[in-house]
Amino acid sequence: MKRLTGFSLLAFVMLNGIAIQLQAAEGSSFSDELASIQQEFDLASFSKLDKSERKNAFQALVEHAASFSERYPDRVEAVAWNGIVLSSYAGEVSAMGAMKYAKAARQALHAAEAMAPDALDGGVYASLGALYSKVPGGFIGFGDDDLAADYFQKALTVDPNNMDSNYFYGEFLIEQQQYQRAVTALQTALASPSVTARPLFDSGRRSTIREKLAQAERETS
Repeated sequence: MKRLTGFSLLAFVMLNGIAIQLQAAEGSSFSDELASIQQEFDLASFSKLDKSERKNAFQALVEHAASFSERYPDRVEAVAWNGIVLSSYAGEVSAMGAMKYAKAARQALHAAEAMAPDALDGGVYASLGALYSKVPGGFIGFGDDDLAADYFQKALTVDPNNMDSNYFYGEFLIEQQQYQRAVTALQTALASPSVTARPLFDSGRRSTIREKLAQAERETS
């Protein structure tokens, strides 16, 4: 099979988004479109795109996720994934525009939390924890490390072995200079079951986990 270049991959993502919208109009199932949102997210997040291509891929995904959430306002998965996409996109834009998307992500994720707090195997809690840990605090933003820690604990109560929850918690613990605890969380993340339905996500996330684990282990040696 021919390997996709950055440009052709981006074209695939954008065309795939158009195809998904057409399928939705023709009555495609909720689960099919949710899977497509996840696939587009994985391609944008974990493929080897340059900065411009990555930003464009996320812009298309932001529009798709917003449309998905608008059409399924009572489905927590749609609302939550809109928040996840917005939160990720906030990290792709300039500092000036990032807060706009971070605030929109917070609104969507809190809406999902109100609907079903333990949804996505604790993913709503973990996403809120990651958001509150990464956004600046004080007069600039709404970041809050104590609130982030609370959300991570809630996420791990729902699913102690969840890969993403442990990864984001481990990343947070490194920032807090709690390196041994970070090692434990990241080792748990790495030992989690494979996400066979999302192979690109599984391989990409495990790669970032290994990088963070190596960082935490260096600090404990």
